[in-house]
Amino acid sequence: MHSHWSQAKVQFRTLYRVFLLRVVDLEVLSAGGDPARLIRQFVTIFTTVSFFLILPALVFLVFGGGMPMTAEWMYEHFLIETTMTVAGLVALLNWDAAFPDKRDILILGPLPVRTSTLFLAKVTALLAAPGLAAIALNSFVGVLWPLFFRSSGAGFLGALRAWPAYWITILLASAFSVFTILALQGLAANLLPRQFFLRLSAWLQAAVMSLLVSVYFLEPSLESPAALTSPQNQRLLQFLPSYWFLAIFNHLNGSAHPAFAPLAKRGWIGLAAAAFGACAALLLSYFRIMRKLVEQPDILPPARSISWAPQWGNPLTQAITFFSLRTLLRSRQHRMMLGFYLGLGVSCAAGYANAYLGGFRSARTTISVSFLLVTIVTTILTVFTLRVVASLPISLSANWVIRITQIRPALDYQKAVRMSWLVLGLAPPLLLIAAILVIAYPWAPALGHFLVMLCLGILLVELCLYTFPKIPFTCSYLPGKAQIDFVFWACLMLVFRLLNEGAEIESRMLRHVLSCTGLILIAATAAGAMRWLSESRASSMENLLFEEEYSSEVTSLKLN
Repeated sequence: MHSHWSQAKVQFRTLYRVFLLRVVDLEVLSAGGDPARLIRQFVTIFTTVSFFLILPALVFLVFGGGMPMTAEWMYEHFLIETTMTVAGLVALLNWDAAFPDKRDILILGPLPVRTSTLFLAKVTALLAAPGLAAIALNSFVGVLWPLFFRSSGAGFLGALRAWPAYWITILLASAFSVFTILALQGLAANLLPRQFFLRLSAWLQAAVMSLLVSVYFLEPSLESPAALTSPQNQRLLQFLPSYWFLAIFNHLNGSAHPAFAPLAKRGWIGLAAAAFGACAALLLSYFRIMRKLVEQPDILPPARSISWAPQWGNPLTQAITFFSLRTLLRSRQHRMMLGFYLGLGVSCAAGYANAYLGGFRSARTTISVSFLLVTIVTTILTVFTLRVVASLPISLSANWVIRITQIRPALDYQKAVRMSWLVLGLAPPLLLIAAILVIAYPWAPALGHFLVMLCLGILLVELCLYTFPKIPFTCSYLPGKAQIDFVFWACLMLVFRLLNEGAEIESRMLRHVLSCTGLILIAATAAGAMRWLSESRASSMENLLFEEEYSSEVTSLKLN
């Protein structure tokens, strides 16, 4: 009995580690890739965010004085909503690993591994990834902020009560996000035919991710007694789970307002329903779908399909462009990443919609700064999204086909990649921007801004090509090399501020012909210089890159 328990424990630990690391697809990694390094970078990001989120609390603590009730509710809701969103995003990243797949069954089926051990390891890994993210995000926040959330007049005991109330609420809110996503995925997996579900799964994942990000940025601010009790807001509050858990926290903290009573009740009901749905989905998937995974094939090619491939450019450009387009349309991982950034873009555009309309009504002769900022962010986001997505291979085990067919210089391949990125990454946002400019603004500033965006897009494409000596979707991915934590904070603290300043400068320059012409010439010169640099680097290379590697810690002098 003791040996059986020891063997099950070892099996559980091994399977748990494998399932936990599947947050990153191991099949796309380089031979020397370490997924744990990438996970540590994300944990570092969340921990650093938690540290910066306590800065307002430190200000209140140093200068003394309490916060009004509405301000407390605002901070409480912001922290709860942020944690729910992060937990949901991590659960969506682990979408494909939520339920058993054919590889698990074929490998583990002949081995002496019980289904219960496999089930417990899978569920524990599913909850550990978003739980780790939620704990890291609240590592500093959960220590200091509850001091300001304590019930008024409760004293020291009230502060002690606020800490467990906050952490319980955070864990419950994170569990609700994860359970809801698991229930939705399990419901679709059990009700739909397997082949149809596999086709729909990636689109469903991208849609849920876009919805989650959009709701986070566009959710209205209702942290006041008047807003919570207003009749016109009651229907909206029924569909905003973050306010449910705000009410639960205030009930656990002993500082509940009468307006929180129906929201707290709905929160407990929603949590119970999500937990029941997730448990039912997991059990049905393990005891009902596991046999179908072995007996039924995966996605089959359609019997009839429409093939449309217009002839343009040279054959190499056509091949790389259509290969990139079909990868973006067929790969669930790449569509998921596109869905995430699409949600960011939609949220950004909608967030500036009111300011844009106001500027349009007030001054029809100029382009509003808000619209300029939206177009700049959209162009940058689209090009950089394609650059990030192109780093992940579609089928790493098949890239030998492209390796043995490299019969041209690396510069020719870079020209083909440039054309494909201009078509797929730059043309769509420019066409959308051009349509809005033609409809909403006079032709002179509209033409000037369009030319600036064209030069900016070309500059971004060349900048991406300078660090991309390979064919899209064919090179192995190396976790940690991109330094995501550094890039994240650089963008958050510096780039957004610079873009806002750049939009204001462009708005002033577009009002005069000479300054507008000078701005276009500067942008065109920068794009031309960047193209010369990227082509010079490509000319000095003999072979394309297919395998990412960490920089060697020991550098050889090559004296031989």
